[in-house]
Amino acid sequence: MQQHLTRWLPAIAKTAVARTTAVARNRRAALAVAGVAALGGLAFAPTAVAAPVTSGPHAGARAAIDLATGKKTATEAVTSGLTTGSDKVPTKADRPARDKLVPHGVEGAQSRIPLDDAQLDNAKAIVQAAKETGVGERGAVIGVATSLQESKLYNLGHLGTYNDHDSEGLFQQRPSSGWGTSEQITDPEYASKAFFGALKNVGGWQNLPLTSAAQTVQVSAYPYAYAQWEEQAADIVQQLW
Repeated sequence: MQQHLTRWLPAIAKTAVARTTAVARNRRAALAVAGVAALGGLAFAPTAVAAPVTSGPHAGARAAIDLATGKKTATEAVTSGLTTGSDKVPTKADRPARDKLVPHGVEGAQSRIPLDDAQLDNAKAIVQAAKETGVGERGAVIGVATSLQESKLYNLGHLGTYNDHDSEGLFQQRPSSGWGTSEQITDPEYASKAFFGALKNVGGWQNLPLTSAAQTVQVSAYPYAYAQWEEQAADIVQQLW
C-alpha cells in the first residue's frame, strides 16, 4: 500500500460533469478528475489508507476541478470566506445543538476549505443518508468529516494512472474490497449509506472521538487525519440538518 502519495497532483479534467442541478438529478455521475490524487486514500471493506491534508490544492489541481465542475477558470473558484455554503442554504431555527454535533470537542488544529456547488450537493447527500440510516447528527458529522479527508467532498471517479488501486467516490471505497460496484460507490447516496452501515457496526461509535470512529471504519495509515475536519463538518451538518 502506498504510504506517501503525492496529494493534489497537477492535471487536466478527465470528464466534465454537469453543474449542481445535474449532479442532484444524477448522483451516479462521478467527478472523474485525472490528476486529483486519491485525496484521503483507499477505502477497503471497511478499511482505508489516508493521508492528512492541511492545505488546499495547488493551481494545477484547482484548474482540473474547475474544468470538471463547469467553472471557466481557476480564478472563479469560491472566494467567499464562508466554507459551508451558507450563502446558498438558509440556516434553520431548529438546527442541532453544538454539543450533539461535537460532544467531545475538536482534536488538534482544524482545516477548512471553501465549498462549491458540487461539494455542497454531496454534503447534502451525506446528511440525508445519515437521517435515513438513523445515525443522527453525530453520524452525519463523522460522515462529512471522513469525506472531506478522503475526497474533499468530490464524487471522484477513477483517476487513471493517478488512482491508487481502484478507490472511487466520496469515501474512496474500493469495488475489489467489497464496497460495491464502481457505479454503486460513485452514487453518493449508496456510498454514504455503505459508510454509515459500517459505522453502525462499530461498537459504541456514538461515544468515540470522531477520528476513532472514522478510523475504525476506514483503518487508515494516518489515523488522526480525520480529526482536522470535525469543526467544518459540524458547521455543515448544523446548517443542512
